[in-house]
This record gives sequence, structure tokens and C-alpha cells, in this order.
Amino acid sequence: MAINLQKGQRISLTKEAPQLQQLMCGLGWDVVQKKGGFLSNLFSESNSNFDLDASVICISENQKVRHEKDVIYFGNLRHSSSAIMHQGDNLTGEGHGDDEQIMINLALLPKDIYKIAIIVNIYDPFNRQQDFGLVRNAFIRLVNLTNQKEIVRYTLSGDEYAGQTAMVMAELTRKGNDWDMDAKGEGLRVKDLAAVVNLYNK
Repeated sequence: MAINLQKGQRISLTKEAPQLQQLMCGLGWDVVQKKGGFLSNLFSESNSNFDLDASVICISENQKVRHEKDVIYFGNLRHSSSAIMHQGDNLTGEGHGDDEQIMINLALLPKDIYKIAIIVNIYDPFNRQQDFGLVRNAFIRLVNLTNQKEIVRYTLSGDEYAGQTAMVMAELTRKGNDWDMDAKGEGLRVKDLAAVVNLYNK
């Protein structure tokens, strides 16, 4: 049975799944309609489909993003090492189950990648007047691809994220030959994914 994490909790992935090598990172969300009058709805894009984008940022041991190739997203679906492969962008978030999936092969990850940050951000949030206050049931789950068993799930949602346009959902951190997962749930108010990368490089 999968472990359900709360914000700020950490688990050892290797302890929960010995010999873990290949992971599927599934992310999903639901979007609620923003309440407002006729004119508000007429001149706002808040009720249009959200385009939430999942991405992975690879971070070196000095806590920096070394190269643009270390950012895996809809515009760069495969890491140069083939260790991380994004399965493509879901433009609406409609339907049940995972909205986007990212495959991670821990065995192929270069040794100088110390941490993997898993991000979800809203496309063009300021022009569309959209934020995570309109998102419900956002989750991340990790599945061991060797046996198809879900290892861990972290769900976040609610008005506490109103005004936030990106989310650090979780971080995977290398501990020697082992890996930990931290449930972050850290909301950010930024224009785009590049701004999130810049925050890691400060």
C-alpha cells in the first residue's frame, strides 16, 4: 500500500522499495470554475482551461542548475543521459488519473546530479489571471516500474495556494546510493518555469 505523505515529510524511497531503479512520476490536478459576475467572466480567462505543466529540474551538489539540458519539460522531453523522459504535455488537465507522467531511471542519472525537483507551473498565469487557488486535488505519486506498485503519494489543494502560480511539488535527493523524497508543497508566484530555475540558481 502506498504511503500518503503530508507537507514537509520525508521518506527513504530505497527503504520502501529496495533495488529501486526505474520510477514513474505521475502528476494530476482538477480545476474549479472561478466564481464571478457576467462581466468578470466575460473579460477574464480564469474560466478557460488551465494549462498546467509538469517539469523536472536537475540540481548539482552545489545546489545549482548547471545547464538548460538539466531542465526537462514540454520543450525538452528527454535528458541527455536518457535518465529522465517526459511523456508530453496535457493542455487541459481533464480526465481521471495522471495528467502528466515523467519517467526517471535512477541508475542512469549522472552522479553529479544530487537532487531532482519536480515542479508544476501554470502557463501564462498573469495574462490568464489563473493561480493555484483554482486548483484542487493536485497530487504527485511515484510508481516502481519494476513491479508497477505505487510507492508514495502526496496530495495538496486549497485556498492556501491562492495567488501562487508555480509549485515545487517534491524533491528527490541522492544519499550515496539511496534516494529520499521530500513532500515540499512550496508555492511560488512567478511568471514561468525559467523564473523557478533562477530561484534555484540564486
